[in-house]
Amino acid sequence: MLQQTQVATVVEYYPRFLEQFPDVTTLAKAAEQQVLRCWEGLGYYRRARQLHQAAQIVCEQHGGVFPTTYEEVLKLPGIGRYTAGAILSIALQQRLPIVEANTTRLYARLLHWEEDVTKTASQDRFWEFAQWILPHRHLSEFNQALMELGSLVCTPKTPDCDHCPLQKLCPTCFDQSSDRIPRPKKKMQYQQVQEVAVVVRHRDGNRILLRQCQADERWAGLWDFPRFAMDIQTTDQLTPREENKIVAHTRKLAKVRVEQLELLTRIRHGVTKYRITLNCFSAKLQRDQTRHEQTRQWIHPDELETIPLSVTGRKISRVLQTAPR
Repeated sequence: MLQQTQVATVVEYYPRFLEQFPDVTTLAKAAEQQVLRCWEGLGYYRRARQLHQAAQIVCEQHGGVFPTTYEEVLKLPGIGRYTAGAILSIALQQRLPIVEANTTRLYARLLHWEEDVTKTASQDRFWEFAQWILPHRHLSEFNQALMELGSLVCTPKTPDCDHCPLQKLCPTCFDQSSDRIPRPKKKMQYQQVQEVAVVVRHRDGNRILLRQCQADERWAGLWDFPRFAMDIQTTDQLTPREENKIVAHTRKLAKVRVEQLELLTRIRHGVTKYRITLNCFSAKLQRDQTRHEQTRQWIHPDELETIPLSVTGRKISRVLQTAPR
């Protein structure tokens, strides 16, 4: 959960996840949709799917007991070199190095490394250094201390060098170059984009359409309202051309023809380098071209609470709960 996600966000999810899946067997037997629903809001949903797959492998291939060799742990979905080393050194005192965001910054300053820390040569040097400094005892405490030192003392901005136990060993502290080591990341250039989401209401007036995001799409495995990229004017009134384009996109994506488009809400959010304006419309079903398809379902709005959605999909569902039907 902590991969690419801050502790402040995870602390709310972690106990709730463990309450629902208290052991590896329970997690392995759970439906993927149940796992995704519990993970909803944390983002990077591939982590949840890989965690679920890893639990199944642990049960099927290791008798429900987590493997204890580096090679076996590394084979589990979602586990790379750092995660395998962290698990085995912290839990089992195995002599394995760790390199992650906080220790990368720490190593760069201890080595006075002025190159781009994301380059392969830099990462190779850090892994070599991390292996070289490993003690032969207290591996768990040592590796955790490295991460805590990077997180709490050797911070990205204004590191607390005066209270750092490695102050006398650090050339970056000596020449006061922490503002340029590690080399600052290039400032993200955000792109403004527009998307459209369509809440398709069945002719019976009681159900709405959801489609499951596919493997090559954002939020794979989650359910969503038909959604696609499309620029529209900022006014609330669609032009005939815009309305025709939305109808055509919806038919291609969800295999339904719709009519009577009305603006439901606008949501602004960010995904990586994109700043997205999501224009949400309600529409009435005119014709359903495919009635039996596992990647689509017609549901009552009250059922949305049990279905895994993206953050913006959940916001749309909240709007639906208060909107007149």
